[in-house]
Amino acid sequence: MSSPFNLEGRVALVTGGNGGIGLAMAHGLAQAGADIILAGRDSVKGETARAEIVQLGRRALFIASDLATPDGCERLMDAAARAFERIDILINNAGITARRQPEDLSIDEWHRVIATNLTSAFVCCQKVHPLMRLQGGGKIINIGSMLSLFGTSFGAAYGASKGGLVQLTRSLAVAWAADNIQVNAVLPGWITTEMGQSARAQVDGLNERVMARTPAGRWGDPSELAGVAVFLASAASDYVTGASVPVDGGYSISG
Repeated sequence: MSSPFNLEGRVALVTGGNGGIGLAMAHGLAQAGADIILAGRDSVKGETARAEIVQLGRRALFIASDLATPDGCERLMDAAARAFERIDILINNAGITARRQPEDLSIDEWHRVIATNLTSAFVCCQKVHPLMRLQGGGKIINIGSMLSLFGTSFGAAYGASKGGLVQLTRSLAVAWAADNIQVNAVLPGWITTEMGQSARAQVDGLNERVMARTPAGRWGDPSELAGVAVFLASAASDYVTGASVPVDGGYSISG
């Protein structure tokens, strides 16, 4: 009997997939049998990431994309659909931040963070929905954050975008359940990505607070997000929708 985690014959599109959590998830999906489309702004990183997927024995494509505008999102989705003629799995991982106190945050910074982190996910979901419905179903995974749950003084725009992603996930899960499309969110904790490492360097005392609150006693590695991606992308999660899954070493349950 086939494994419920087997992704052979499936095509996954991962935004922000040329590094960090997105690439780690892409690796996991490829190892489970999926072909991979990676999207991101940095073409050099993108081609390196694409080559890594090819080395795992899967078809892979990198599409240079700036998802800060709806047009950019639509161009990406059209190009991805043309390339492999189907999209079974969409991971909305593209994200930026503006690490400032709220009184110092410009309206342009606010709009760019919301556009890249939240609006892009909405537009990509809208564009993939008719394709997934025609195919008989699909999986959408939105990448939130601990700041979907908690506030920080330096993350107003980022936290608002990631909190919005959780509510978007719930709404789409309800709306598209009849189309056999499961929509879930992953909430990474403090992970040693470029964004996480820059936060640790820029925010006084952050590392100490994270270490003190995280029962696992360490920051997470991007590779530790691969397993939850495979689960939520596979038939193993067919009765799971609208969920937000923390992957945080226990941070969110620790007082």
